[in-house]
Amino acid sequence: MKFVIEHLEKRVWPWCLIEYESIKDIVGKEKLIFTNIKRRNKNLEKLGKCFKERFFKIVLEKNINPKKVCVFDPQAKKTISPNEAKEFDYFVFGGILGDHPPKKRTKKELSPTLKGCIFRNLGKKQFPTDNAVLVVKKIIEGKKFKDLNFKDKLEIKINEIESVELPFRYMIEEEKPFIREKLLNYIKRKRKF
Repeated sequence: MKFVIEHLEKRVWPWCLIEYESIKDIVGKEKLIFTNIKRRNKNLEKLGKCFKERFFKIVLEKNINPKKVCVFDPQAKKTISPNEAKEFDYFVFGGILGDHPPKKRTKKELSPTLKGCIFRNLGKKQFPTDNAVLVVKKIIEGKKFKDLNFKDKLEIKINEIESVELPFRYMIEEEKPFIREKLLNYIKRKRKF
């Protein structure tokens, strides 16, 4: 079972890298694949296997059965279930920094390239990529999506006056939203959004 992050940003931004580090910690380096990485990136190579190609080319070249590939798209009609999750060999996520309101980039940039694969959602709300992977891991382990707890929107205090609102859905893990301390520190240091 492999987790594929199809990187869809122009470069590997620091925010992306922090989330990708988080994903490596969730699933392990041996299960993590990054695709559409145009330039060699030593930081990413420490986290998982990297490919220049888009995942659809790898599916064709390696003769992967598309019915064993689950692509996560908020626009998909059906939410993945624990029984179904066990049937897949690959779980594909768009490596996208979210927009608010969502621009449906997964549907436009990723889903059309993976015809013949199975498409599922994790509800209709937008997750950070590492949270989406964590949710899928919990579902593979037998949890139903409806039994997981979430928080929509996080407010990050920068100082006494300023704060940043992250308008995404976060999984509750150990009674708090799942977000890395490293990302919180990055947000607090960053001056422009």
